[in-house]
Amino acid sequence: MDIYQESVKLHKSLKGKIEIKTKFEIKDKHDLSLVYTPGVAQVSQDIADNPQKAYDLTIKGNAVAIVSDGSAVLGLGNIGPYAAIPVMEGKALLFKEYAGIDAFPITVNTQNSFEIINLVKNISPVFAGINLEDISAPRCFEIEEALQDIGIPVFHDDQHGTAIVLLAALINAAKVVEKDMRSLKVVISGAGAAGTAIASLLLCVGHDPKVCEPVKEIIVCDSKGIVSKKRTDISENQWKMRLANITNRNDLEGSLKDAMKNADVFIGVSKGGVLHPEWIKLMNKKPIVFAMANPMPEIMPDVGIKAGAFIMGTGRSDFPNQVNNVLAFPGVFLGAIRAKAKTITNSMKIGAAFALASTVKSPNVNNILPSALDKSVAKIIAKEVARIWKEESRPA
Repeated sequence: MDIYQESVKLHKSLKGKIEIKTKFEIKDKHDLSLVYTPGVAQVSQDIADNPQKAYDLTIKGNAVAIVSDGSAVLGLGNIGPYAAIPVMEGKALLFKEYAGIDAFPITVNTQNSFEIINLVKNISPVFAGINLEDISAPRCFEIEEALQDIGIPVFHDDQHGTAIVLLAALINAAKVVEKDMRSLKVVISGAGAAGTAIASLLLCVGHDPKVCEPVKEIIVCDSKGIVSKKRTDISENQWKMRLANITNRNDLEGSLKDAMKNADVFIGVSKGGVLHPEWIKLMNKKPIVFAMANPMPEIMPDVGIKAGAFIMGTGRSDFPNQVNNVLAFPGVFLGAIRAKAKTITNSMKIGAAFALASTVKSPNVNNILPSALDKSVAKIIAKEVARIWKEESRPA
């Protein structure tokens, strides 16, 4: 039985991977009066007088909503809200296992951005954070951007979780190849949610989370080639034009092959097989290749290493250097909700990446990130994320 059929069998036997459990056992009428009427009336009144008390008196202080419309699920594409349920359940399980957070899968039967924005605003009172998940670009950008002022963190994990873990991997990979982060030329294949977030974060990072110094150069490629302000086919796409305005400072035009010349780093968040082995030979010495498309990476690790890649990373668990979001999102949310953060800032993301990178004491070519099974990482990230929020929100 292969892993896919084994997974189907497991899900059928469990009938879902999560459940609600009570924290208090009702043994008599007094217990019932405490958890429900009449006693609960005073709890509700206290919250009515001061809504912030909901964090201490209800599930709100430890609850996250995982919201998806099923439009960009794993490598399956637009498979809809019903088919997205098992993935969101899995995400909820990871929240609980890695960070002790109560997360709820909420898949919505609409792909209208305005409706999703309103829905999230209307359900936000019971949650301390919102994890947007598997929503296709460019709608994921407009939805997340429109929800930054609702008073709790709204975080699109496909964008920022990926960017945080990638940055951590790059921090340690740069140490191994003995290159200054600020000297790197980076090529990103994929101009969707993950590619855009990675480019944005790499342009706002130096060696200290307090210092905003970019990598030397970033070239982003989509399916038609290098993203450039000169391309007429993206002139009406505000999100790609934003990307064009912050990357490719020399207005280079051409294909992914053209972009690879003299690059130090290749980051793939696109589709399998797009990176040809001979293009790695066009890169600078000790090239770093992160081919993260799933299930088939942009180039297979053995092929990439044979072509000259010094460090290879993928999104898969069966190869070294797995770049996996589970290393980031539990700790980021744990830190944010413990600090009662209202949003997740760039500094918090960068701090999370540096904290994650620091958990690998002696990085090497096959070990630049901790195992995706290492549950201790979340608390380390959470501590740094909470510290940065408290520092940034402290009155001047």
